[in-house]
Amino acid sequence: MIPRYSRPDMVANWSPETKFRIWYEIEAHACDAMAELGVIPRENAEAVWKAKDVEFDVARIDEIEAVTKHDVIAFLTHLAEHVGSDEARFVHQGMTSSDVLDTCFNVQLTRAADILIADIEGLLAALKRRAYEHKETVRIGRSHGIHAEPTTMGLTFARFYAEMDRNLSRMRDARAEIATGAISGAVGTFANIDPRVEEHVCDQLGLVPEPISTQVIPRDRHAAFFATLGVIASSIENIAIEIRHMQRTEVLEGAEFFSMGQKGSSAMPHKKNPVLTENLTGLARMVRAAVIPAMENVALWHERDISHSSVERMIGPDATITLDFALARLTGVIDKMLIFPENMIENMNKFPGLVMSQRVLLALTQAGVSREDAYAMVQRNALKVWEHRTDFKEELLADPDVTAALSPEEIEEKFDLGYHTKHVDTIFARVFGE
Repeated sequence: MIPRYSRPDMVANWSPETKFRIWYEIEAHACDAMAELGVIPRENAEAVWKAKDVEFDVARIDEIEAVTKHDVIAFLTHLAEHVGSDEARFVHQGMTSSDVLDTCFNVQLTRAADILIADIEGLLAALKRRAYEHKETVRIGRSHGIHAEPTTMGLTFARFYAEMDRNLSRMRDARAEIATGAISGAVGTFANIDPRVEEHVCDQLGLVPEPISTQVIPRDRHAAFFATLGVIASSIENIAIEIRHMQRTEVLEGAEFFSMGQKGSSAMPHKKNPVLTENLTGLARMVRAAVIPAMENVALWHERDISHSSVERMIGPDATITLDFALARLTGVIDKMLIFPENMIENMNKFPGLVMSQRVLLALTQAGVSREDAYAMVQRNALKVWEHRTDFKEELLADPDVTAALSPEEIEEKFDLGYHTKHVDTIFARVFGE
């Protein structure tokens, strides 16, 4: 992934140095287990640990691979250069390359998941803080982009919190599903290696043994992992889109923080653009782009082919690095987001009283008017407000059909804004458990 959309901890997880260190640990722990089982001499297993503090030379491994055309063999050759050819002769005993590659990949994915879980927890804290801050800040709810009924800014933040809380559960589940390892040999039968070696290696690396592998760990696990990343990315976009709409000039109910010295346009000095949330929309697309290839990796020939390999070398780092960056960016946006309550009220009153139409409709039906007639009575007055920007309440009070069913006091009562926020505490208790 390009540095512009990368953060150091996640980048480090996918570095060649990290990969080779994990490969080394897999091989060294496997040697320990084989020595314990009496398959190889104890001194040979101990000799492998002589390289535990070695910084593996990535350039040297690449140089060997240029000749061998095989990355694991290149690594094993380089390891022997540090340990000694005779001492290293039992390394990789009974194993196949995918034992190392797949187990390593799942270690990296579980570590990536840990970073992403922490990211989501940070975002949840920001969303919760802003939800309580604006719990009673009334704004208009919209459906189809059109004014619907009043809600609060706190409820907007709360629903995003609930969505991200579900994503936290999904990410934890995805981590658990991907945290398997396989040291099972050429076709997964353990013909040349004891299953207890796999158990030991997995235990040392924080994994559980894959119940049944072929030459590879089943890719439905990976498909589920990347699908989860895609869902989280879509939730990020969901929040970003709301903020982008709120920042539109004709709405301006909320906006990204605009820092001192920031410029919005090279041509128009007045511009304050929602560039961070627009960027998040784009990054979400890139994360989702990994989902279909991960799904297509599930179907491999027989016990294994190599069609999944090139895909995973790209989507593993790119999707997790991008999502890590996006979650951190969104957290910053939420933390510093500007809220404009006065504009919310002004927008809601752009067509005075119109958003109370359902209350009047229900009151008329409760007063004995048929729903069809009540709807027609309310709608004809609402259309006058749409067309002439008159006051909805005044139109109703001037309609003899309406006043025949409802007294002026009853009509007046239907315009109480507090009616729409009376269950905010109930919703907050459901979302935040308080």
